[in-house]
Amino acid sequence: MPDADAAAQTLPEAAKWLPENAYTPLPPGTVYQPVVPAPAAVPELTARSIGWGLVLCVVFTVASAYSGLKVGQVMEAAIPISILAIGLARLYPRRSSLLENVIITGIGGVAGGVVAGAVFTLPALYLLKLDPRPAQTIFICLAGGCLGVLFLIPLRRYFVRDMHGLLPYPEATAITEVLVTGEKGGAQARLLLEATAIAGVYDFLVTTFHVWKEYLDFQFTGVMHTLAERARVVVTFDAIGFILGLGYVMGLRSSMILCAGGVLSNLVLVPLVWMIGSHMNVPVYPATAPIAGMTAAQIFRGYVRFVGVGAIATAGIFGILKSMRIVAGSFGVALRTFRRGEGAALARPERTDRDIPVMSILLGVIVAAIGVAAFLGNLKASLAAVLAGLALALLFSFFFTSVAANAIATTARNPVSGMTMLTIIISCVVLLRFGLSGATGMFFVMAIAGMVCTALSVSGQAITDLKTGYWLGSTPAAQEKVKFLGVAASAIAVGLTIVLLARAFQFGDAAPGDLRVVLPSPQASIMKALVEGFMSRQPVAYILFGAGGAIAIVMEMLGVPALTFALGMYLPLELNTPALVGGCLAHFVGKRSEKWGGRRGATVRERGVIIASGLMAGGALGGVFGAACRLNSHFTEDWIRTPFYGHEAASQMVSAAFFVALCVYFWFRSVRHDEVEQ
Repeated sequence: MPDADAAAQTLPEAAKWLPENAYTPLPPGTVYQPVVPAPAAVPELTARSIGWGLVLCVVFTVASAYSGLKVGQVMEAAIPISILAIGLARLYPRRSSLLENVIITGIGGVAGGVVAGAVFTLPALYLLKLDPRPAQTIFICLAGGCLGVLFLIPLRRYFVRDMHGLLPYPEATAITEVLVTGEKGGAQARLLLEATAIAGVYDFLVTTFHVWKEYLDFQFTGVMHTLAERARVVVTFDAIGFILGLGYVMGLRSSMILCAGGVLSNLVLVPLVWMIGSHMNVPVYPATAPIAGMTAAQIFRGYVRFVGVGAIATAGIFGILKSMRIVAGSFGVALRTFRRGEGAALARPERTDRDIPVMSILLGVIVAAIGVAAFLGNLKASLAAVLAGLALALLFSFFFTSVAANAIATTARNPVSGMTMLTIIISCVVLLRFGLSGATGMFFVMAIAGMVCTALSVSGQAITDLKTGYWLGSTPAAQEKVKFLGVAASAIAVGLTIVLLARAFQFGDAAPGDLRVVLPSPQASIMKALVEGFMSRQPVAYILFGAGGAIAIVMEMLGVPALTFALGMYLPLELNTPALVGGCLAHFVGKRSEKWGGRRGATVRERGVIIASGLMAGGALGGVFGAACRLNSHFTEDWIRTPFYGHEAASQMVSAAFFVALCVYFWFRSVRHDEVEQ
């Protein structure tokens, strides 16, 4: 083994810059060369990188669990951890290598995935008065997380290598720029820190305190108010820096398709449902209130979002079919390995394209399946029900792994809630036929949903990490191995955290006579209502799911990325509209770059990506700080309150003005002449 200091010096100074083709499709026959070349000997899996990764994973797991139960939003851990990794690198005589920082970020980033899978489902067990044991909550998260990693590995080459330059990977881009810019230092690092600080303060203030309105709906104007009242046409906008940066990295086309899905849902389907049902004074399933008394947001949640779920599911099927060749090839390698041995099956790939052996993946899936079967068997269900539940857990975990990877690679938004709802619905329909019902049936279904939800959450985070490693030159096998360590640490931490919070707080709504503080647990409350409804044999909203499926088929026929459009239908419109603004900025900055050309134009493109990455990083850090404030039992959003906050017109206009100022800053800092020409 070479000396660590010597190994760290084998990376040439020129390699500390991302290649020019990092974000563009490669010409036929061209192979991408990462920042750290395959032959380079650079420290990667060290006690330092693994130790700090696990520590940060546990810390962010605990904080994210509280945040998810309190406000329904799980903190994105990977970007803040990548910034912390750069700072930690300077604490040692030998500065941590770029690949060590990738490992720290990869392990720590698992926290967000495992926590999302846990807090979106497992509190429903407490709401249903089923009170799971700590070991049960830990196992559900552990099994789901491991399945998510195992099922993703065979898809790595397709999503990471074969689709290079065709998928934007917004979050992976931000993490990569943070890590590389931290290596380079100088003007680029100052620009990244400047954008990070601006977005951090901006998003922290607007999302944590009453300074100005975060969401704009312009209903203080007569026209918009009339449209909202008479036609349920509501245009909303989340004026924060994080989504602006996200839209820039997505680009104009992807952000337009995403926003188009939101326009169809909110400006076509919601008013259509309102027009048809505005005279009905009785509830129409699946909503629980009469349409005549529903707001646009309630119609969206009660009806239109189910159309989005159907569209996502159908688009996911298309994604599976498109990637099936790669999956089949991976298992073909496994069969050849089994028959003839590793050496005869396939020449050993170079370091930067080396995955965990496929036979190890198959063995891992078998072990996980045995564990899941044993867990379900302990729930006092019949053998047929256990086998059906096992099949559902494995099938949905595998299926949604591809959906999650595609969604994260395209929009950095994982349709966790929608896919989990679909899992609950189908699982209930299937398991009711095996005689499962009542408390046992509800526990059984929620356990499956928890595993699947964790699997798709972790797989989405893992594809981000693997793409970051591809750009920078990490060893995929090393990244994949440490994912299991992160899953185990986060599963234990979140399982124990949920148990402790369940004793100190109430989940969902306040119970009569219970004086404990309430944690709303919004997603888990929806899952609880679903499983209760289906176990009571209520009908399935097949028409809504089918309508979404038909829309996805139309998008595929038109050659439009169906999953991106479906995600736009499912996500609230306020998340799509600012992304479109970021996409427009990317278009105009790109045009200016093309006009100037040469090194000057390339620098403009690079500065745009760095600023966008800073906005995403700062927004994520602002969310972390906001969650930390909310941990204080005396916290109130009125700690900082402006005199005009309660005045809708003034507050929204100030918010719009600050967002426009943020866009102006973005433009001028991207094309600034003195720094571009340096």
